[in-house]
Amino acid sequence: MKIKYFLDTDTLYIEFKTDEIVETKDLDENILLELDGKGNICAITVEHAKERADIPQFSFEQVTAGPSRLNAGRPR
Repeated sequence: MKIKYFLDTDTLYIEFKTDEIVETKDLDENILLELDGKGNICAITVEHAKERADIPQFSFEQVTAGPSRLNAGRPR
C-alpha cells in the first residue's frame, strides 16, 4: 500500500495494489475509484484533498488478531 500527496495539485492518491486498472468510477466530482478486472479497488484518488481530508495528520496502526470488535457484546 502506498499513499502519496501531491502538494502542487492538492491530490491524495492511495494505492492498495498494483494490479492493472481497467475501470475508473467517479464517486463524486473529486473522488475516483480505480478498479481491476474483477471489480476490486486498486486505488483511490481524492482531488482538493485539503478540503476533504485532514492531510497534515496521518496515522497508521496495525492491529494483531484477536476477538472481533464487530461481534463484541453479542451473545455466543
